[in-house]
Amino acid sequence: MLISSAIFPSLAAGTATDSQSTNTSKPRATHSQKVDTITVTASPDTSFQPGGDELVPAYLDGQVANGGRLGMLGEQSAMDVPFNVVGYTSKLVQDQQAHTIADVVANDAGVQSSQGYGNFAETYRIRGFTLDGDDMTMGGLPGVVPRQVVDTQMLERVEIFKGANALLNGAAGSGVGGMINLEPKRAEDTPVTRVGVDYTSDSQLGGTLDVGRRFGDNNQFGARVNLVHREGEGAVDNDKRRTTLASLGLDYKGDRLRSSLDFGYQKKTFHGSRNGVNISGVDFIPAVPGHTTNYSQKWGYSDIENEFGMVKSEYDLLDEGHLTAYAALGGQHAHETGTYTTPALTDTLGDATVSRMDTNTIINTFSGMAGLRSKFDTGFVSHNVNVGYAASTSQTRAAYKMALSPTATTNIYDPQSVSMPGTDYSGGKYSDPAPTIRSRTQGWLLSDTLGVLDDKLLFTLGARYQKVVLVNYDYNSGAETSHFEDNRWMPTYGVVYKPWKPVSLYANHTEALQPGDSIGVGALNYGQSLGIIHSKQNEVGVKMDFGRVGGSLALFEIKKPSAINDYVGSGYYTRLDGEQRNRGIELNVFGEPVLGLRLNASTTWIDPELSKTESGTNDGNDAIGVPRFVGVLGAEYDIPHVEGLTATARVNHTGSQYADAANTKKLDSYTTLDLGVRYRMRINEDKNEMVWRVGVENVTNEKYWSSVESYGYYIFQGDPRTLKVSMTYDF
Repeated sequence: MLISSAIFPSLAAGTATDSQSTNTSKPRATHSQKVDTITVTASPDTSFQPGGDELVPAYLDGQVANGGRLGMLGEQSAMDVPFNVVGYTSKLVQDQQAHTIADVVANDAGVQSSQGYGNFAETYRIRGFTLDGDDMTMGGLPGVVPRQVVDTQMLERVEIFKGANALLNGAAGSGVGGMINLEPKRAEDTPVTRVGVDYTSDSQLGGTLDVGRRFGDNNQFGARVNLVHREGEGAVDNDKRRTTLASLGLDYKGDRLRSSLDFGYQKKTFHGSRNGVNISGVDFIPAVPGHTTNYSQKWGYSDIENEFGMVKSEYDLLDEGHLTAYAALGGQHAHETGTYTTPALTDTLGDATVSRMDTNTIINTFSGMAGLRSKFDTGFVSHNVNVGYAASTSQTRAAYKMALSPTATTNIYDPQSVSMPGTDYSGGKYSDPAPTIRSRTQGWLLSDTLGVLDDKLLFTLGARYQKVVLVNYDYNSGAETSHFEDNRWMPTYGVVYKPWKPVSLYANHTEALQPGDSIGVGALNYGQSLGIIHSKQNEVGVKMDFGRVGGSLALFEIKKPSAINDYVGSGYYTRLDGEQRNRGIELNVFGEPVLGLRLNASTTWIDPELSKTESGTNDGNDAIGVPRFVGVLGAEYDIPHVEGLTATARVNHTGSQYADAANTKKLDSYTTLDLGVRYRMRINEDKNEMVWRVGVENVTNEKYWSSVESYGYYIFQGDPRTLKVSMTYDF
């Protein structure tokens, strides 16, 4: 669907264009060199073999890939599967100076970013349903991604799968509307030695190192090292952040055996960073404070430290991929400590009480999968069969202490520094937290993609048997408070029809399974699990690839059970008796309509309707935090007659969204504009490359509330105008 300018270097006789290649080691001709006029016939890369760990080829100057990982089904081209999947590459990350996953997914209207419940976690809404940052996968494995906020320096791809995905990823936490998969960097055939420095207003400075080499007679061994350290104050007053990351990726590519080993360390620190505003005690949305106003307290902080890793292998038991065995194992150790503070609004003047909650959380997760995939024919029918087993386990140890009735006050328009309130309520031993949650998932995957009419018509049939066990423990006594266990078969079926080579018509039915949250204080069944949430999706669409321009159009409906209160006398039970139904249309257009001009545009319309609400009070209302319309238009233009100079722009528009189920509190719509320029230059007799990048985000300094978390307690302010400058140098 996406065709790069790199494979259309010149289609006009006598013209030599300078489209930037993804192979940055190749010297360009200078004006003093003779350039022969040649005719180039463009053709897409046909070497990609689906199903394994080989990445889908990238287009749009190497920034976007038309496909990505489908969980246990491996990497797949979007044109051949009845699902919606797209990948954003490390080149896009560099060119847009994207530091976290939220910066990357801002290119897709189908994904909106927010913050966590009173903390600094990045969360995402895909097709209107929340995906917690902790629930993203890495290399198709859950439980490996660093907690809450992930730096992009170590990543080769950020892949977005849209839709319910239990067949592909199992009970992968909160992934109802979709999943984000991260692929780590691997050593390439061309050696990489890249150093970089960057600046972000007001005083954040960073340095990066990226080194990759292949070894052996046939380059079968590879090693890739990535380092980053960045710290300083951002554009918001007194908002200080620090990131340290180190990753190592080793791999082996033999005739039959392919394997990889990845290790990483990441530490994220937030000191005095701007958090959300608690609006649960008022019936209005406050006016937006000043662009750089920081209404959080300087003594608030969060430290999140992670060690993570995974090992993966696949072995061809038969030639030409007719039978391949695969296996993967991964995990992470996360330790989060913090003192979180958010102002709780009390009146229209902006007065607010100052809260405090200290947390000490330790999470250990492990996951693995193994299976067989096979390609064979039965008569005129081709088959791609996958049989696999996957399992994951997680243990959370947590303790907290908090100010139950804070008395200190501030004002979100004129913030006051106050002393840290004392704590008068706690749970668990803070210095040595005990287990509070244990979860385990396991299940079998069975799938077959059947092709007829020379694979113009493809049927995907699959099912996943999934078992989920969720146990909660009391913070203080350690006693088991709830034990929930469930299992079920979840079917998936889809069809792709290619009436013409550039067009794929598709339809699918998919499902999602996720453990429910613990029931909150006040309910008669407080502390118990909501149970297992079973969601269903139906989708139809069309995908197109006309060489220079491609696109897709999708219509979908997702139904997810939701929690409501069932009153019994003066008390109530919280149960999964409600429903949220999101119906939507997604439109994507991308490519290079004019040589040197690249576009990436997308829009999403969603009707996020609530039904079966408590006493029918909110039936027909919009779900919390889901805008009905989101649009993104990104463009790049290679400046004529200035070799290596490219101008960039992106417009993001987000429609209004409600902050409560009653639809009485609404965040206004907003539009932001980002502009930038990058300049590539060859130095040292064209042997080395230096790239300068300058970008300004929110050029118009729009002042807006950007999002609301899914419960409607906290609203978050968008970032002010921010300058980013970076330089990378390839040796």
